[in-house]
Amino acid sequence: MTTEPDQIRTYGGWRVARGMGLFGLGPVASTIALAAVLALVVAAAFDLAAALILAVPVALVLAAATVRVGGVPVLHALLARVRWAAGSLRGHHTWHGGIIVDHPRAWQLPGVLASTELVSAEDGNGDTYGLVWDRRTGTLTATLRCASTSTWLANTSDADTWVANWGSWLASLGHLPAIRWVAVTVDTAPDPGSTLADHVQSRLSPTSPAPARELMAELVRRSPAAAADVDTRVSITFDPAAAPGRPKSVAAAAAEFGRVLHGLSSALGSCGVTVLGRASATELAGIVRTAFDPDVRGEVDRLLATADTDQMLDWGNAGPVAVQESWDRYRHDSGVSVTFAMHEAPRQAVHSNVLARMVSPGLFSKRVTLIYRPFSAAAAARTLENEVNAAAFRAEVARRQGRDATARDLADQDRARRAASEEAMGAGVCLVSMYATVTVEHDDDLPTAVADIEARAETAKLRLRPMYRSQAAGFAATLPCGVCPPLLSRRFPH
Repeated sequence: MTTEPDQIRTYGGWRVARGMGLFGLGPVASTIALAAVLALVVAAAFDLAAALILAVPVALVLAAATVRVGGVPVLHALLARVRWAAGSLRGHHTWHGGIIVDHPRAWQLPGVLASTELVSAEDGNGDTYGLVWDRRTGTLTATLRCASTSTWLANTSDADTWVANWGSWLASLGHLPAIRWVAVTVDTAPDPGSTLADHVQSRLSPTSPAPARELMAELVRRSPAAAADVDTRVSITFDPAAAPGRPKSVAAAAAEFGRVLHGLSSALGSCGVTVLGRASATELAGIVRTAFDPDVRGEVDRLLATADTDQMLDWGNAGPVAVQESWDRYRHDSGVSVTFAMHEAPRQAVHSNVLARMVSPGLFSKRVTLIYRPFSAAAAARTLENEVNAAAFRAEVARRQGRDATARDLADQDRARRAASEEAMGAGVCLVSMYATVTVEHDDDLPTAVADIEARAETAKLRLRPMYRSQAAGFAATLPCGVCPPLLSRRFPH
């Protein structure tokens, strides 16, 4: 009697959103292109000389809207350069905290984190947890501390169940309009050496034999070279303005958010992670402080292990002393960071452990963040229906022009129809983005760290691009502060 080998499950439920535009453009770019061409035709109808003069700017507009460099439209690249130049002229790329400063905003965080404030809320069980309040948008962000289970050490059926439950958890967000987005972050760093030393020292008996104490001391000295500090967290951003109760104060919004958070954290336990609890305000401040100043990781860990640290580690102490943003890196206190953004998801179906290499510990500190922006249940059906219609429209245009459909067009149509079918059967729809930040202590190590991230992305079937001229925003996106880069351009127009 023979048994069939277990079939490895693959996943591939993602596609790039493509609107009903011309020449691969979106609706806005198509409108601009059509308006430019129409202006040229109208000018030619009245004055041929004026049409010739207008032809040059029209050609530039069409080139900026249609030509792509590295997959990025020229118009977007030019806009990013203009914004970077304008911000640099105003001095927005540098920040110095100062040591002796008498100012109401002397100790606020730099850049996009300047509008955030750390508050504490009760969880209903007698404990408190931290909330990052964005005073500009009014959103509240809470963070769940988790311990994930490696898919390498689990049965295939268990991994499939976790992925299915994660999909159901994301689908449930479509019925919670107040949840704006969810950020899943895996923070890894070489162990500073103090964690193991403090743990062993607190458990050594003073009456133990001297050879035993010497052996433990030798093990502690050698172990940090092979140890790693891994922190997994899920940050959930809540918008009180979209909540059914429309809470008017931060306290009322925190109370309503707490009720929603209880159900989400309970359901998260079936997704392959163990929810350790909600991060306290002190822990959130420690995460931000460690990100800006990697040298104090061991000291922050000691502070978090002791009691009464609220006055020693708060939001005013979480920020850096000075930062400087360059077009390709972000310098902050004792570290230099480079942040990458996902440019393209895997084209093929992948296994459940495809990101294992991407998030596993390495020689340098890094944070990998996945941001999910869920559609509401009604908007999801409407969006996917528009995507299916857009794919059919592009196919009809190609047929009328006598062009054969390409393999990518056929695959895109199939994915659009499959996504609409899955949504009709209860699946959720999210906009997904990924950001990876790697931090080094010396500039000489930066090329090695960048090469390591690029190699990990290759194994994960991802295409990552450095966030040129947006390094500060990308750095903040990997922190548990409720920052979503796709929405920042609407908040901070230049």
